[in-house]
Amino acid sequence: MELELRHLRVLCAIADSGSVGRAASALGYTQPALSTQLRRIERLLGEGLFLRGSRGVELTAYGAEVVSEAREILLRADALGRGRKGGPTAEAGRLRLGVTNTPVVPALLNALREARPDLTVSVCSVYATGELLRMVESGEIDAALGVDYPGLPVRCSPALAHRALSTVPVFVALHSGHPLAHRVEVPLEELSEDTWFVSPDDGVGWPGAFYDACRAAGFTPADTHEFHVLDQLQSMIAQGLGVTAVQPTVCPIDGVLVKPLAGDPLWQRHLLVWRREAVEAPVAEALHHHAVRVHRGLLAQAPHLQRWLARAYTGVRTPEATGPS
Repeated sequence: MELELRHLRVLCAIADSGSVGRAASALGYTQPALSTQLRRIERLLGEGLFLRGSRGVELTAYGAEVVSEAREILLRADALGRGRKGGPTAEAGRLRLGVTNTPVVPALLNALREARPDLTVSVCSVYATGELLRMVESGEIDAALGVDYPGLPVRCSPALAHRALSTVPVFVALHSGHPLAHRVEVPLEELSEDTWFVSPDDGVGWPGAFYDACRAAGFTPADTHEFHVLDQLQSMIAQGLGVTAVQPTVCPIDGVLVKPLAGDPLWQRHLLVWRREAVEAPVAEALHHHAVRVHRGLLAQAPHLQRWLARAYTGVRTPEATGPS
């Protein structure tokens, strides 16, 4: 067996969907056939690419490298195909990109400027992913970087496509003098008496996912404030005024600690969503490729996340972390 482009598309589809079954449906395979295909590819490459679990599959560190390379190869192959058909080798034009609360944007824009100088990107910042989806659907923007939550996947019309960038645990930010500041991981139930700063409704599952996790931990926060401006929020936490859920890529200021929640009760998936008729495949591939690369770099620079990974995957090849506030 030799590795072919169709095998690379299989790997990308499984990585994007997080499930062999969903990937099989998207590609027109049966699940057993796609599982067999995946095993053959892994045997050929000599190492497992995915970790299987009750929620689906996650990329191993090696798998993340392989899929990243696969996307690059498929992008180049698409460009060659367009050249053979006499079409343009690049889609000159504009991309209207909506973004929610994500640290990816500055480095992503810089990467796109270098990789696609033919493409002019204009950015629109919107808090709620639900509003971003509406804007993509209506044609106000062409693509968006948003989020959803395990068990609450975004629902899009057939006119839209979406692909995962990363799935990460949600952490908690607390005052450095907090009674639980010494804990490696903070049990959610032990924050039941704290004042919480909670981000507003994002239209796709937050803060419902947060309150569900609190109820599962045996409490309902008694004192909450609705707030999502991160700089001001961190200043209030540094003064000991409350705690909040945060993405693991957040850079804490002096007086603020970022800690994982024991048992990882909250997760968040970062997504790229685009309107099929507005964004040609090579542009979507470039946008996804660079967004994944930038986000992976940010995760690698987050010491609190790297410590969590080292503990969570002791004895297992660490997967690429492939969250709110």
